[in-house]
Amino acid sequence: MSNILLLSVGTRNKIIQYFKENNKSGKVIATDMSEIAPAIYEADKHYIVPRITDNNYLDIILDICKKEKMDGILSLIDPELSLLAMNKEKFDTLGVKIVGSSYELCEMSLNKINMFNWLNEHGYNCAKSYDKKEEFYKDLDNGDISFPVFVKPVEGSASILISKVDNRDEIELLFSKHDGLMIQEFLKGQEIGADVYIDLISKEVVSIFTKKKIVMRAGETDKSVSFKDEKLFALIKKFVKEAGYTGQIDIDIFDVDGDYYISEVNPRFGGGYPHAYECGVNNIKLIYKNLNGEENEYSSEYEEGVYMMKYNEVCMKKLGE
Repeated sequence: MSNILLLSVGTRNKIIQYFKENNKSGKVIATDMSEIAPAIYEADKHYIVPRITDNNYLDIILDICKKEKMDGILSLIDPELSLLAMNKEKFDTLGVKIVGSSYELCEMSLNKINMFNWLNEHGYNCAKSYDKKEEFYKDLDNGDISFPVFVKPVEGSASILISKVDNRDEIELLFSKHDGLMIQEFLKGQEIGADVYIDLISKEVVSIFTKKKIVMRAGETDKSVSFKDEKLFALIKKFVKEAGYTGQIDIDIFDVDGDYYISEVNPRFGGGYPHAYECGVNNIKLIYKNLNGEENEYSSEYEEGVYMMKYNEVCMKKLGE
């Protein structure tokens, strides 16, 4: 089995548990900047590291890779994905495979306007998006878009600073208080999450799991139900192949009157991945096979109508022992 390093694990306890379940002979090591990040205590070993913006951060991660003889590495937060991808050659030199997508795709996924432009240019249904108020007002006056709309950061996650607005005064107020905002069309429909794994060797989609989101909390799926639609699976395969993603990704999609709209992509494990895993869609195993030099075959067998309902647990620890 392979040794894997999971970065910025925070409260993703389940992800660490799944990696350990599928790796009986290798090491699962976790990092976080906080000693009270509960997920680090699920790992075989953990390191407390500086913020990812620290000048020494990358060197510290590379040192951990060398010291612990890591075979693979992945991050569970968006800003770190680009940092890893940008330094791919340094990890390659150590024989450490990054489980993730290219730097260009990580950057595009982080920037909602760039993602909208790519989707629009390639003919995919997507929510109209504007980073300039004047362009939105022009379309509003022409009847090409209407209230309500969302105002959100161009770059951001966890639903931070997202507001549903109903008039121009609210838009003006938000734009006067915050920089880097955008306006996005409100899609009235069923929100869907897709957990997808693209083989690191063949670059083919080898696993898809889709769920209808029922309740969201802080930008993550809190309750959901599994379902299948071959039309949606075909769209996901086409989109992923055309864009060029690799590794684990999480796609947000809307079903609007039977038409699928691609909203956002997180090139990492999403907060709702436990739903897929507990339904038998084991993308962790696919990662380990890739790290061992084996290609995966396509398989997305799971039962429809299975509900995920998250609830809180606690981790008790006396630090310094």
